[in-house]
This record gives sequence, C-alpha cells and structure tokens, in this order.
Amino acid sequence: MSEILKKLSGQGVSIWLDDISRERLRTGNLESLIRDKQVVGVTSNPTIFASALSKGDAYQTQLHDLKVRGVDVEEAVRAITTYDIRWAADVLRPVYDATGGVDGRVSIEVDPRLARETEKTVAEARALWWLVDRPNLFIKIPATVEGLPAITQAISEGISVNVTLIFSLERYRAVMDAWLTGLEQAREKGLDLSGIESVASFFVSRVDTEIDKRLDKIGTPEALALKGKAAVANARLAFAAFEEVVASPRWQALAGAGARPQRPLWASTGTKNPDYPDTLYVDDLVTSGTVNTMPEKTLGAAADHGRIDGDTIRPFYEQAWNTMAALKEAGIDYDDVVTSLEEDGVEKFEASWSELLSTVTAELKKA
Repeated sequence: MSEILKKLSGQGVSIWLDDISRERLRTGNLESLIRDKQVVGVTSNPTIFASALSKGDAYQTQLHDLKVRGVDVEEAVRAITTYDIRWAADVLRPVYDATGGVDGRVSIEVDPRLARETEKTVAEARALWWLVDRPNLFIKIPATVEGLPAITQAISEGISVNVTLIFSLERYRAVMDAWLTGLEQAREKGLDLSGIESVASFFVSRVDTEIDKRLDKIGTPEALALKGKAAVANARLAFAAFEEVVASPRWQALAGAGARPQRPLWASTGTKNPDYPDTLYVDDLVTSGTVNTMPEKTLGAAADHGRIDGDTIRPFYEQAWNTMAALKEAGIDYDDVVTSLEEDGVEKFEASWSELLSTVTAELKKA
C-alpha cells in the first residue's frame, strides 16, 4: 500500500479515480486500486468511455447483442455506460457502507448537449438515476446558468448530484446556493436529507492553462512570474467560500435536519504543463473534507513521490488573494477567463459525447 496516499487519506482527502472501463472492472483492477491505492470513488466522462470502447474486447458480447436487437446508437451508449457504472457501484459498495454513504461513489454525467437546457437535464438526471438504480450513484450536472435550477430540482427529489464544470468563484457560490435550495425543498417534502449527497467539481489545471497562455502574451517579468499560480489560488479561495457557507445559519439549520456538506472536489488534476510538478494539484490542495479525483497517471505519481505536508489550503488564503490581485494588476481579466473556460468546457464535453457516439456506431458495425 502506498504510504503517501495513505497519508493523503489521513489528511481527510478522499481519493477518487477519474477513469472507468469494463476491462478495469473485469480484471479486478478497480478492487486492487481500492485495496492498494486508497481509491474510494470513481468519476467518468464520455471521453473515458470512448477510450475504453476502442481498446480490447470487453464490450464485444454486449455490442453484438445490441446490434442483433437493432438498438439505436443513443440507446446503445446508455446501455453500455450504465452497465459499467452499475458494476463499479457494486465494487465500491463496501466503501459506501463503511463510510456511511460519504464515499464509495460513482459518477455518470447527463448528455452534455443538454448543458443549456434545464428541463431536459432534469429529465435525463431522473432517467439515469432510475436506470443505474444504485444508492452510491452521483449524477453529474454542469454548473451552467441553465444547470443551476436542474441541480436544485434533482437534489429536491433525493437525487445525489456531482456538479461539474465549475471554474469561477461566483458560479461556485451560485452552485452552493442551488444545492442549499434543493435541500430545503427536499426537507419540505419530508425526504431524509442524510441520504442526499453532493460534491462540487471545481476544475483546476485548465485555469492555469488558460491564464498562463494570457500571461505569456502579456510577457512582462511580473506576468511571467505568475505562471502556474492561478489554479491553486482559485481553488483555495473556492474552499474559503465553502467554509463561509457551512458556517452560515442557513446551512446549520439543514445540518440539524440531517444534511451533509457538499464537498469540494478537485477535478482536472493532471498537470498539462510538463514544466510543473506532476503532483502539483494534489500536493497543494490538501485539506480535510475534500475529494481529489485523479487520472491513473496522476494517482501513480502521487503514490510514488507526492509531497503531503499537512494542510495546504487553509493557511494560504491570504497568499491566494494576493495572487489573484497580482493577476488582475498584470492585466488578467478573471471574468473573461472563467467565461471562456466554461464555454470551451461545454464544447469539449459535447465533442466528447459526439466522439462516444461515433465510437459506438463504429463498434456496432464491427460487432
């Protein structure tokens, strides 16, 4: 067992794997990661599924049966992905039971083409919740303006939600408001709040990628000295915002009714810039009550040479604010950055979904 990852877990960080495949499930690889690498959750996305489908033969029997039945590609995608999600949820069920439902979770996202359509997102969330039918499921809903009321509605119906595609502090506060409103509505309906979990996926590395590009264009020594600092500062301030909300009377009333916090989840934690340490977004975002979902490459790097030196968030709020102020002074328009990242994120999610549909179409023809 990795002592470094054990230490990270001991700091109160839940380690989730940002990957899933039937081969990983079939070979027992996920069980070994749970046993040896402290993995207590799984996240998925269309790109991950497309990659899994294009490798090996794990899906061939199901693809053949779907082809024989004449199932259309959209239904085939749902049949394939929910099969894997159910399997992963069952593998993680002992973790779910041992942690009282906090961890042992598996996430599947709504069709990203619906990111700007509230009603369809809610309908899709309901359908996936029913189709997977596992208590340790998270439905991923994007934090677009249109996604916010969908988050509220899903949570009000007792559906556990992983809010994805969060980049800005302002939007994150809106996400927490949507979550609280959903819990308040669930309480009014008499639902058991202790069974409604949520995480808020705050994207990390993409922030550095976008801001570093702009800093390079500015090109001043002051600007270049700020490269690689924005993403961690942004995430640390997100956690500060989370702490404000859970200290509020509004949250305390819900907690008193059995509700549990919507944990911040650090997503997009693989470093894109090879000049940066490959464990940057693990080492510098350690504090209790958080989740870090890692690609396997990042998980392996953290297990091998991660630097876990206590809390690296709470003691650094002032430094984070200073970094954001310096970025503004250097000429970085934060609002424009996060707007661009959200728009680009939605486009990438849609492209990933198209890639998945194309992959399944091709595989059905070969089956």
